Amino acid sequence: MSDPSKSPPKRRAFLVTLLSGLAGLFAAAVLYPLWRFLSPRKGTGEQEKVRLERASVPLGGAHFFNFRGGPAVVVQPQAGSFIALSAVCTHLGCVVKWQEENDEFFCPCHAGRFSPRGEVLGGPPPQPLPELNVEVEGDQILIG
Repeated sequence: MSDPSKSPPKRRAFLVTLLSGLAGLFAAAVLYPLWRFLSPRKGTGEQEKVRLERASVPLGGAHFFNFRGGPAVVVQPQAGSFIALSAVCTHLGCVVKWQEENDEFFCPCHAGRFSPRGEVLGGPPPQPLPELNVEVEGDQILIG
């Protein structure tokens, strides 16, 4: 005879499957928006080259802009010398910030530090910031 105190195996398996599925849906509903927020945007505003006014990049300062669907930055470390870089940290993809007082880029997510040329100065980033091509044409800076 069967023991009435034990639930049938089919009911138990059904409940475990149902609860596991609900837990998976809940985890996906919580983690997907977080992942989308932290990942850099791709595919919007894609352009082959970007033109900026030379006056928009101050000496010793930085100017952030959108390049091929992602954040980018151009700096002028010396008069007439421009360096364009991707503004996405090579560690986990956060957007770096320019710290003029330290003359370096800083990643607020995990304290990565980069030189104005994009070289890693400290923190966990494994590679330098990718450099973009820069051409100066009169009053314009052509990037890409």
